[in-house]
Amino acid sequence: MTNSRIAAVDVGNDALKALFGKLDSELYIPNVIARDIEDRPVIGIEELDEKDPVDNLHIRVHSPALKDNNAIYRVGNLATKGSNPTELDPGSSKSEEDQTLVMLFASLALDAVSREDKSQKHHGNNRNVVEANYTLGTGLPLREVKEGKDVGYRSQLLGSVHQVEFLVTPRYQGMKVNIKFDEVKVYPEGFAAFVNLVMDNDLNVINKDLIDKQILIQDIGGLSTDIAVIRNRNVDDDKAQGFNLGVAESLEAIRDEIRTKHGVELDSRRDVVDIITRKNDRHHIMVKGSRTSVHDITDRILLELAKKQYRYLRNVWQRNSQSEICYFVGGGSAVLKEYLKSLNNSLDGFNIEFFEDENESIWMMANAYYKLVSDFVRKTNRDKKQEKQKQEATSAK
Repeated sequence: MTNSRIAAVDVGNDALKALFGKLDSELYIPNVIARDIEDRPVIGIEELDEKDPVDNLHIRVHSPALKDNNAIYRVGNLATKGSNPTELDPGSSKSEEDQTLVMLFASLALDAVSREDKSQKHHGNNRNVVEANYTLGTGLPLREVKEGKDVGYRSQLLGSVHQVEFLVTPRYQGMKVNIKFDEVKVYPEGFAAFVNLVMDNDLNVINKDLIDKQILIQDIGGLSTDIAVIRNRNVDDDKAQGFNLGVAESLEAIRDEIRTKHGVELDSRRDVVDIITRKNDRHHIMVKGSRTSVHDITDRILLELAKKQYRYLRNVWQRNSQSEICYFVGGGSAVLKEYLKSLNNSLDGFNIEFFEDENESIWMMANAYYKLVSDFVRKTNRDKKQEKQKQEATSAK
């Protein structure tokens, strides 16, 4: 495992966030893909290599884990510019979607080709094939882990070679990456959020006030909401709840209403999130060159969703009355923060917390997976070293 590179990957509904190695590399890629042809047309092909590969990801993915094997995709920002971008559908399971795997493989392949590492092994004399071994830490919604879907997800990654071929992508055109997993750790997202709250990168406790409290963590994602109940430093599996409601449906509803009312076609749900959360001109769009408010649309739809999310919180808190605080995490919490705060102030007045640093909230899961998988690698290497010392001592007698 010592030659295996650590990868901590959070395939969020809005975007993939990934941390690699000794925190020497990170990636942020919008979670949008679009089926494409092999030889996509490019304006200014001679300037292609001057562009950012992350913004121009064009790949073929071969993996026995995929339902649709050997397909060609635009990924991330490039996919949003096409006519057929696909985002994960409400009601779908992250662990069972090709899109989750395509995003995962794309991020690992990007990391592998961008590294100028002496340990990279090339296939024979073909300098265009990179062999990449990873120890992966990732996660699934609590609901999917409770249903046992983490087992199938892990097994389809292990034991196979997954190949990503870069097609019309700056700098890496024609390169192939063979990805192998030495180990895959799949963590429940609620527990990962708790780990990130109370521990540093070496898993030392940094928040002693929280460590032994009974706390709730409400993780509002794009497709689902998980409420983890943490007691005795562990997720209480019986009390944890998962709901098939995230922010995706509301974002689609806002997008549809903007199209109907203003005749403006937004490319993806990401554009809606940008309108809601950006610092300047929030809740405004351009209509025929004029700055136009869509606050009436966003306010009504998001308040309705916030009321449903608040009901979830109230119901779980009633069944776990000794809880001391609820932390709201996930991309959906950033979108609904002001609405949830306002509802709480006028209704129950629960002790709730949000992360004021949006970046911290966005990277929370990737950071947690990194802490957990790094600790796993440390312990495994230590155990191997001790076993080797024991064998050497035995053979010396």
